[in-house]
Amino acid sequence: MKQARQWFTGLLLLILALLLSAIGATAQDEQVVVIGHAESTDSLDPARGYTGTTAIVHRAIYETLVTFPDADASAIEPRLATSWTISEDGLVYTFTLNPAAVFSDGSPVEASDVVFSFNRLKNVQGNPSFLADPIASIEAPDAGTVVITLSAIRPSFLAELTNNAFSVSNAEVVQANGGTDAADAATADAAGAWLDANSAGSGPYILEEWDKTVRTVLVRNPNYYGEAPFFDRVIIANIPESAAQKIALESGEIDVALEITADQVGDMESNADISLFKSPGLAVHFIIMNQDESIGGPVSNPLVQRAIRLALDYSGYLDLWGGVTPGSNLAVGLLGAYSSLDGTAVTRDLDAARALLAEAGYPDGFEITLEYPDFTWQGVNMNTNAQKIQADLAEVGITVTLQPGELQVALERYRAGEAGFGYWFWGPDILDPLDLLAFLPGGKVATERAKWLTENASADLLDLINQASLATEATARVEIFGQLQRYMQENAPFAPFVQPDLTVATRASVAGYVWHPQWALDVALLSRAG
Repeated sequence: MKQARQWFTGLLLLILALLLSAIGATAQDEQVVVIGHAESTDSLDPARGYTGTTAIVHRAIYETLVTFPDADASAIEPRLATSWTISEDGLVYTFTLNPAAVFSDGSPVEASDVVFSFNRLKNVQGNPSFLADPIASIEAPDAGTVVITLSAIRPSFLAELTNNAFSVSNAEVVQANGGTDAADAATADAAGAWLDANSAGSGPYILEEWDKTVRTVLVRNPNYYGEAPFFDRVIIANIPESAAQKIALESGEIDVALEITADQVGDMESNADISLFKSPGLAVHFIIMNQDESIGGPVSNPLVQRAIRLALDYSGYLDLWGGVTPGSNLAVGLLGAYSSLDGTAVTRDLDAARALLAEAGYPDGFEITLEYPDFTWQGVNMNTNAQKIQADLAEVGITVTLQPGELQVALERYRAGEAGFGYWFWGPDILDPLDLLAFLPGGKVATERAKWLTENASADLLDLINQASLATEATARVEIFGQLQRYMQENAPFAPFVQPDLTVATRASVAGYVWHPQWALDVALLSRAG
């Protein structure tokens, strides 16, 4: 097995070297940065793409109305919109657009483009479309003004608009290539394939090429109205193996390695040619258990779900990856999140887990298959965690058969709610505690992927969810989301077990690397010293 892995790593590096040499032959005078990354792209269409890689690419080639600061999510800042107002009832948001903003073809960014982009996002019904659900209507009273009316008060709405799903695209160009924002866009829109190979945004870069699972190439936008980025060309090379990323970085074949594992750090710290960046990650790794008994079998039972939460060796995952144990699916770092930092996370109790299994009718345990993608994300190898889950649950009599799958195939089954027992990770859609609602009845993950439906939820829980969706005062929000997290520790079909640290390595000559909780990496900030 070790020899096979070494052979595969060597093959990846050979392919990478051939790709880079071909690019170098045609771009010798360009400033080029090469980023090693375990690609997870599902689509580069802003209305359809919804993965970590997509966020990196969209940050470079498109723009949103508002944004966060470069280094954190501490404030809402202008981007395409220079200013905005909110009505007294909290339902109407009016944005004034930057008159200097232009798309990559030189045409102005106008309010009609925003209306088209947001309506298309909603009506295409792609993976990120649910983010537009709070919008009741969007209008363009003139070319420089956008008016968005919400169906209900949404305390996190401005933060949600920073998500790359709300990228503004050139309506005329997208329509010319089969796009539509009409109510039947889910079946009538045909621009997806074109947007996977081209871009129609106003960002500092343009998409030149996406060779799926091989590389993504971005080139500088000559019509960008803001400060021009340092690099003429950005190459995101798909290198799934973190060991291969490390070797490629040390040899100088790549400039940035986004998936460095904790065990590789010590070996790299003494290398003067490499800079290391460690930060708290926001990705929560969790087990999902389907509430539909015909799909989930024994794990659809709430007693079994609680037993599994109690059986996991939480400290063992911290030993592997660092980070923190999340107390729920609310990422630590967001307002009110429970965690091991303050003793509010679940802790292991094997005797209690066995008692719950016996109460549920499984005194001798049961057999179950764990589905997950064969994938490394931000330095965390999912096979390693799956093997540990298998070992942890064996201690209470649950026999787990591992079923790793190709990323996109596994992702499709997970999103369709077809997996009975699965292992995934989640980076927040919204950098706000409202993100937790995705994991509660009525939310996307709970409803579509775990089959935890509102009709099967208690009136008290639904009332608490409604309170959480409307609360605006910080103290009240902390209390309400605390109640929800306590409920989920007892009753939810999820078992969050680690929120790992994040380690990225760059060549020492590369400057400007900043990890961001929303888009992970802004390639326009990168430069090279000397």
